[in-house]
Amino acid sequence: MTIVESLKAVLSEYPGGMTNKEAYEAIIKKGLYEFSAKQPEHIVNGILRRHCFGLDFPTANPVKYFKIVGHKGKKPLYSLVDITEIEPEILKNSFRDTETLPEEKIQKFYDVHLENIYAQIIDIITGKLPEFFERLIVDLLLKMGYGYDRNSGIVVGGSHDGGVDGIINEDKLGLSLIYLQAKRYTSGNNVGRPEIQSFVGAMQNIQKGVFITTSGFTREAMEYVERQQQKSLRLIDGEMLARLMVKYEVGIVSQQSLKIYKVDNSYFE
Repeated sequence: MTIVESLKAVLSEYPGGMTNKEAYEAIIKKGLYEFSAKQPEHIVNGILRRHCFGLDFPTANPVKYFKIVGHKGKKPLYSLVDITEIEPEILKNSFRDTETLPEEKIQKFYDVHLENIYAQIIDIITGKLPEFFERLIVDLLLKMGYGYDRNSGIVVGGSHDGGVDGIINEDKLGLSLIYLQAKRYTSGNNVGRPEIQSFVGAMQNIQKGVFITTSGFTREAMEYVERQQQKSLRLIDGEMLARLMVKYEVGIVSQQSLKIYKVDNSYFE
């Protein structure tokens, strides 16, 4: 069960709403989710806000599950959104727009669909064990074309991995290797420079490395990688991870394809 699913479960029993602290305590009491973050209440608050109807900010998620129904002191009370409160108005406003071409409207709804899928992917991954994420990043790199065949990636993982979670063999003799590191962090708990430096140290004489997280990277971590001259490093944050999984269909199944047509005016000339 993901954090979002846990929040839905506890809030479904309290239509009058709960504060983020009350929601967190209810999740712990019911044993719905095991938090690994140092400040789990902040994580719960962040998830509620990102998926809250009426709260729009750069990192807000377009998929809304919650709404604010009041306050307890200065703390907002969150409740589940009744989808009938939102969808009809969204659809009505969208189709009322007569200046937007039909294909542009389709693209708009498709973009919302993708954002929904991206959000679901990250929510599911953060609810899984670290071992699952380690296997996932190896599968993703192989699907992207790295390695000489489907069996050229291995999961190292475990408590004695030395900072390396996966290895991709780019050739049969193992002369060119890519080291992988996976951090299954919740949103807002970004990977810092010390963790990148530790990964570089674990690479030893290996020149290529990919560091993947479900969250993001601090500015110091990204600047360190940019200045790195001895190793070839790539950082993949949660947003890019979700996009790559969709593009290469890892954990994703394509349901249908839709063709967009236009009239071939040259035929009628």
